[in-house]
Amino acid sequence: MSEPSGGAPLLETRGITVRFGGNTAVDDVSLSVAPGCVTGLIGPNGAGKTTLFNTVTGMQRPTSGRVLLDGTDITGRPVAKRAALGIARTFQRLELFLTLSVRDNVRVAGDIVNAGRRFRGGSIDVEAETDRLLELTGLTPIADREVSDIPTGRARVVEVARALMTKPRLLLLDEPASGQTEHETDEFAEMLAGLAATGLGICLVEHDLPLVMKLCSTIHVLDQGRLIASGTPAEVQASPEVVAAYIGGEVLA
Repeated sequence: MSEPSGGAPLLETRGITVRFGGNTAVDDVSLSVAPGCVTGLIGPNGAGKTTLFNTVTGMQRPTSGRVLLDGTDITGRPVAKRAALGIARTFQRLELFLTLSVRDNVRVAGDIVNAGRRFRGGSIDVEAETDRLLELTGLTPIADREVSDIPTGRARVVEVARALMTKPRLLLLDEPASGQTEHETDEFAEMLAGLAATGLGICLVEHDLPLVMKLCSTIHVLDQGRLIASGTPAEVQASPEVVAAYIGGEVLA
């Protein structure tokens, strides 16, 4: 399990509310993600987890509330500006170039990063960084296979490698372990713990509760758009409101 840094939070949402017509998808949610640890975000389907991610990345403007990165209010900044500040994410539905190889999917992210830095100076060595990330994520053996020909669990790791190419400070992962085998999930957890140990802040939305409980130092629980619990895995599992959300002894995530 990653440990909280004890310092200032990397990410804060303060009173985030998102309404779609008469429906409130996120209801006055305030939470934080610390650098150097993995934070979990769980809750039933439709609880507002992905919508909250969208407000952090700039894909969704909140009805009210603020998003802060390193204490700076970024609520009004567009997606590209937030990415430049070090926010990266993966998606619940795969967003990959299926006819390109694993290597090229990672490489293209580097080309995009370099294009954005052209007028600001500085660039990354795309080939060297691609090789490093493929090794880091365990994808080197399948680097030259088309993404359409690899299992979903491996494709989700490709998304993580591509996100890491942007050199983020905050990484938002939306159900990244979906489709992975038990062995792959164990390797994935080890990789995320290693990334957090470098100082990266990670927020994880995941259905695999044993993974969340093992990996996360802090867990936030959403239900019907509201934050019903925040704390350590033990504290969250002891929360009466979270216990009330259990069905058949398992919390919906």
